[in-house]
Amino acid sequence: MDKKYEYNQQMNIKYDHHELVDVPQIIKECTDKWFNQSLTKVNDSMVRIGIVEGEYHWHKHDDDDEFFFVLSGKLIIELEDKVIELNPNQGTTISKGVMHRPIASEKTVMLMVETASIDPIGVVE
Repeated sequence: MDKKYEYNQQMNIKYDHHELVDVPQIIKECTDKWFNQSLTKVNDSMVRIGIVEGEYHWHKHDDDDEFFFVLSGKLIIELEDKVIELNPNQGTTISKGVMHRPIASEKTVMLMVETASIDPIGVVE
């Protein structure tokens, strides 16, 4: 967990190839307001689950695109020039270098696909 932010960000890979990924169990065990867990690596990308409620900080990733896909709840992603609202079964890709801030006004479960080397905290300006 980063000392400046109260996020529980687990970068370790929880499931190897050919293992069952049990999302309901991860949700059941989650007690954090902002939780991230790397589920599995697919080629050069990482699939992560986010179980979130509240606001993340404004940040960007200089070298990495990020894909968000909502399973339940609602995720709002603020950009400098617009707001993207994601409901269940909706997703979007945030381009590298774009300042953004995810917000979940209710408990939200999402999948993220990003490079294995990404730092979720990103660059804060």
